[in-house]
Order: sequence, then C-alpha cells, then structure tokens
Amino acid sequence: MNAEQVISLAESGVWTVLMVSGPLLLIALSLGLLVSIFQATTQIQEQTLAFIPKIVGVFVALVFFGPWMLSQLLEFTYQIFNNLHRVVG
Repeated sequence: MNAEQVISLAESGVWTVLMVSGPLLLIALSLGLLVSIFQATTQIQEQTLAFIPKIVGVFVALVFFGPWMLSQLLEFTYQIFNNLHRVVG
C-alpha cells in the first residue's frame, strides 16, 4: 500500500464524514443561532432553552436524513471491502 492509496482512502473517509454529519450540524447550528437571536431580543437568559430546540431539530433531521446517511456509509464500506485486495496485498 503506497502513499497515494493511503491519501485517497483518507480523503474518501473525510469526505464521507463531512457528507454524513453535515446536514445535522447545519441544522443544529441554524437552530442554535435562531434561539440565540430569540434570547437576545427577549432578554431571556435561560441556559437550558437552547438545548430543547436543538435536540428536537437534530432528532427530526436524523429521522429525515437517516436513510440517506446510512446509504452513504454503506457505499463507503462497500468501496473499502471491494478494494480490500489492493489495500492488503
């Protein structure tokens, strides 16, 4: 296994992680920003107020994006297993 194969495998792994975690992170970020703006305008400084919308939003996004995320992870796993003979030998 040469350096190009290692770099290609690492690049593919990082890209897969970014693609799979991206939607959930963007939803959590946007909900956190909306709650922060709401807290700033109403001057409500309750720390636990930010967690509930994020948890609910990420859960709903996980239900919505879950099948797609699983298919992306399975595709990456299939690629690794199909090219295992190149990596090991």
